[in-house]
Amino acid sequence: MLFSDAQLPLALYTRQLIRDAEEKAIQSGVVSLFELIDRAGQAAFELLNGEARLQQKILVVAGYGNNGADAYICATLLLESGCQVSLYAIEREELGSGVSYAKAAFIAAGGHVIQSIEDVIDEVDIIVDGMLGTGFHGEVNEPFRKLIETINRSNAWILSLDVPSGIDADTGAGELAIKADVTLTFGALKQGLFTGAARDRVGRVVFADIGLTTFFPPSDIINIAHRLTDLGMPKRAQNSHKGACGKVTVIGGDIGMAGAPRLAAESCLRSGAGLVAVISRPEHLAIINNGRPELMFRGCELVDMEVYERLGWADILLIGPGLGKHDWGYNLLKAASLSDKPCVMDADALNLLALEPRKQRNWVLTPHAGEAARLLGIETADVESDRFSAVKALQAKYGGVVVLKGAGTLIFDGTVCHVAPVGNPGLASGGSGDVLGGIIAGLMAQGMTLMDASSAGVVIHGVAADMAAKEGERGMLACDLFPFIRLLVDNI
Repeated sequence: MLFSDAQLPLALYTRQLIRDAEEKAIQSGVVSLFELIDRAGQAAFELLNGEARLQQKILVVAGYGNNGADAYICATLLLESGCQVSLYAIEREELGSGVSYAKAAFIAAGGHVIQSIEDVIDEVDIIVDGMLGTGFHGEVNEPFRKLIETINRSNAWILSLDVPSGIDADTGAGELAIKADVTLTFGALKQGLFTGAARDRVGRVVFADIGLTTFFPPSDIINIAHRLTDLGMPKRAQNSHKGACGKVTVIGGDIGMAGAPRLAAESCLRSGAGLVAVISRPEHLAIINNGRPELMFRGCELVDMEVYERLGWADILLIGPGLGKHDWGYNLLKAASLSDKPCVMDADALNLLALEPRKQRNWVLTPHAGEAARLLGIETADVESDRFSAVKALQAKYGGVVVLKGAGTLIFDGTVCHVAPVGNPGLASGGSGDVLGGIIAGLMAQGMTLMDASSAGVVIHGVAADMAAKEGERGMLACDLFPFIRLLVDNI
């Protein structure tokens, strides 16, 4: 049976856990390797049939592993159904039992392997990618490199089997990979399909249950893209008042950066916080209050008792938007660190934290890949090459909850990792991170736990961006999310 979008399972798994489940299933006698291959190939055929693609010209590209075996079986079923199908194979002298079995079935059905894809690539409407499966990691070598480049240049609709060839199933990394329209993944959802480079390569993910479900342990990696309604927002009593709905102090906005705390503060309000104050440069009063008089303001040249009073007044602190890395921002960060209040650390607060690392249990850190690299003392490319390892290293070093932003944001509290493949490239503009920090702080102020607020905040932020993007991704502004944030927080 095929599942997609909101029907997808929540649990995500590594390649090793998937291999373990396959071995257990085969050893138990419930299913054989050949039956698993048949089921995968059948699922690919059913997807193409369901997409009304059988009347088009199809090219199947098969590798020499079990991923290739799945492709051979799909090609066999297409051939038996009278479809116009060609198959090209990357072969080696010694083939595994799975691909040998599947190739024999294809030949027995009257199929033959073409010698080059160059003669057919411009004529086909559909390409089935079965070259590199979950066993792939590292660098793509020839002949796969040239094949991937050739396939990506074509105008064909592309179906990738299990993972797009060139994508690491565990990390989502892949400098060179097939850009699929649909990825049909078998047995269990691979964690790498939902974060990093994979987000630009998988297209729509469809899951095929081939009978392994009962052999998987509970997972501590969860896809939360479609869990907006069960992420823990407490209901408001009818006699609620502003003081009972949470107080947030937003700290930031060095000279020339008034917009960042303004966006974060309004985001707190739109997320439902009862009272929000901003500590910023005195000259930013007009900018921050203009059009949003609901915000309170405290001008700060030097950290004084009035600043400490506003820090003490809050239930939650949000520090970092536009904070800068000079003495003004550093002194405010030091003042905030003396408080025992839960806080959200964003932007330049993270850059300053990287210079003087410390660990704290009651904060949420929201780095993008560049900030994460500075916090860990590594390169940005190292973060993106394995985002799961990076978020775990950040949490181990700094504590609390870590929100590693990006395509497929990861939220980790030291025990469970939530993956949120939501949002779109419209978020690649200044201020969108400030809005996310404001949502998380606003939800924390209303009584949600750090993990629940972080996860719900990321989903609200991403879904709001998807709603805003209906008017177009390019040119979308951070403040365009506000109307949709308000709608969404009333539905969780």
